[in-house]
Amino acid sequence: MQTGFKSQCIPEYRLLNHAQIEELHRATLEVLETVGVKVHHKQALELLRTAGCRVKDDQTVMIPNWLVEASIRSAPSRVTIYDRDGNEAMRLEGNNIYFGLGTDLLQVYDIRTDELRDACLNDVVEAAVVADHCDEIDFIASQAHPREIDTNLAFIASFKALVETSPKPIYNTAASHHDLAYIIEMAETISGGVDQFRAKPFFIHYAEPISPLVHSQGALDKLLLCADKGVPLNYVPALLSAASGPITLAGACVVANAEALSGLVIHQLQAKGAPMISGFSATPLDMATGTTVYSSPDERLTHSACCDLYHYYGLPVWGEAGCCDSKLLDGQAAIEATATIMMAALDGCNLIHNMGYLGQGLIGSPAAIVMCNEIISYVKRIMRGFSMDREHLSIDAIREVGPGGTFLTHDQTLELCRSEHWRPQLINRDNPEVWVAAGGKRYSEVVTEKTLEILASHQPKRLATETVKALDGVYRRAESNLNEKFLSA
Repeated sequence: MQTGFKSQCIPEYRLLNHAQIEELHRATLEVLETVGVKVHHKQALELLRTAGCRVKDDQTVMIPNWLVEASIRSAPSRVTIYDRDGNEAMRLEGNNIYFGLGTDLLQVYDIRTDELRDACLNDVVEAAVVADHCDEIDFIASQAHPREIDTNLAFIASFKALVETSPKPIYNTAASHHDLAYIIEMAETISGGVDQFRAKPFFIHYAEPISPLVHSQGALDKLLLCADKGVPLNYVPALLSAASGPITLAGACVVANAEALSGLVIHQLQAKGAPMISGFSATPLDMATGTTVYSSPDERLTHSACCDLYHYYGLPVWGEAGCCDSKLLDGQAAIEATATIMMAALDGCNLIHNMGYLGQGLIGSPAAIVMCNEIISYVKRIMRGFSMDREHLSIDAIREVGPGGTFLTHDQTLELCRSEHWRPQLINRDNPEVWVAAGGKRYSEVVTEKTLEILASHQPKRLATETVKALDGVYRRAESNLNEKFLSA
């Protein structure tokens, strides 16, 4: 017997050691205590003032370290997300990893014409159909922003299309608390009531502060509404290193973490124990092109630091991967998607969104979702590692085959051939002659053909007709009320 021996070997990675994590945390607390954050919201300001924060200039709030740490302790260490049918789908805690789509892309590559065009509501539906088919995609999101629908109604329309198309959990956005309220009403209608949805939430709402160190009226309206309603909230900054945050990666992490934790404080003051998935992004500004870089090694380092920090806090952590700076489905897209998905998995990031993003978060492609699905499968095989128990060390098989023999026909090979080695669905492993004879297709062509096949044949589990009719009623009311609000503004 080997004391302490573990037969399963799996990849392990951590960027920061314990002392570095504590240093980053202390620096964050110092910023919150001495620099503070601007809070453009009367109710949130009053919550902070009452809790013991110092407020100067009517909007800048200095948050004491004990309040930050108390809020970290009061926030749940696990957030459980269900599917539309009430089945547990994601347990966001520890090093559990879940992958899904992103939101609100303004353009898409048309899968049928290869044309780059404005996004529409049908692109939201098609992204949901493709993602529903893909086993490695755990949650769905709009992916596209329906530009044919005016005003805030577009966010409600996207949510309605998603929830009617697939039972998978939803990651969503809203322009304001007005449209978010209708989205919550739709979710409560589907669940069968307010209490039923609170008990088994099936969507996560995304909102963000403004870097550096500002919480807007609109963002806090949504934050407080989610806290009151028990809607799992993903409130994370999208800081731009060298523009809205320091150029140093450590400094960018400090500012972004201060934004995230100050949001958590407000959230927990409003409703102690309300579910939140936190974290931050420190995306670099490319100083030569002036563009946001989604897939740089610099950003991946800040994501790793974020995951180390939030595992230290014991809080569910958010991140992004599968998003590419490439403008089309090519070799660059494959490099960037693979590197980011692999790093997110090694980080133990819980909620990983943006699968299938192209063009620095501006372009969607359903074929890119299918590509990411296979990359995730590849990465998960690596994360599984391999067993080194007596059976898998294969001493008996080696003895039975002996020198000069073959393992091809051995019983162990037959028994384990479907489980020990990973098998791709779309990656080509034919020899060159067979590949050429079959048409010599590039991987991007194979992925596109598979996506078209999914859209032509896959039938997700749709929402019941009577429930759709109930949602139609909520949507019509939202359309009328929101249009009146904008006309009177």
